[in-house]
Amino acid sequence: MTVVFDRDGVQDSAARLRDGRIQLAPDSWPGRGWAPAHQEIAELCAIAPTDIGGVLRGLTTAQKIFDGLPPPAGNRVAAFNSLYFTITDRVARSLSTANVRDAAFLELLDVEFAKRYFHALSLWGADDDSTPDAWEVLFRRAQDGEVSKLTAAMLGVNAHINHDLALALIATWEQLGPPDEDRVHPDYLLINKIFFEEIPDLRRRYSTPWQLRLDDLVGTLDDWSQRVLVSATRARAWEQGERLWALREDPDDLARALLVMDRVSSYLGEVLVAGDQFVTRVGTVLGRHR
Repeated sequence: MTVVFDRDGVQDSAARLRDGRIQLAPDSWPGRGWAPAHQEIAELCAIAPTDIGGVLRGLTTAQKIFDGLPPPAGNRVAAFNSLYFTITDRVARSLSTANVRDAAFLELLDVEFAKRYFHALSLWGADDDSTPDAWEVLFRRAQDGEVSKLTAAMLGVNAHINHDLALALIATWEQLGPPDEDRVHPDYLLINKIFFEEIPDLRRRYSTPWQLRLDDLVGTLDDWSQRVLVSATRARAWEQGERLWALREDPDDLARALLVMDRVSSYLGEVLVAGDQFVTRVGTVLGRHR
């Protein structure tokens, strides 16, 4: 795959995206960290998973930690972590089925995918400013009750798919060989099917009463639109992985591309938050006039 790389354009885009994100969220910049669970998160993230069972155990431990963090039973990272466990558990159960062509690829991809999440948790807990901006959007709202659990879960999905997935693909290809769409892409698409099947229940699990009312009004439209979104974002992540794979021999260009990918993901996250706040305000106003 031939990649034409515009260094100046990439640098300019990264700066503009950062400025745009700050304009969307000028007041949402508290400090980093997982107080009062710094040590528990550090211990959780100190040992990287080596198989999908290890990923599930890590997510289970993370859930216990986040469920114990403020606000009571409402930590926003806990919402995403719960969604992530649900999808990963489905992937784990699918590995031994006839639907999977290359279980080694799918499991390794899942492990590399999870490593990015746990690493982001570790960086944030260590007050490290190299925490990806994409994850920062969610982590800074961990205790923000004004962000709905549904949007918090979507923020995690945004960071994980639009930022982490391409990196996980590259790490997987480095170990198993370069991208081979005929051999492994069908297994990659199997995750889309799992998402499609889980989306309705997951969305309703995290929805507020007002969001549930909207859900009833639009019927299956939300399910359809979110399926399209999952398909599009995961297809883009595969393409992005191929582009980054072509740049891997040039560390400087790769770093520039990674920066823009992170900034795009974080900007999208802030747009999600802004949309959530608008819907919440509308719901509050209409609720007063019922």
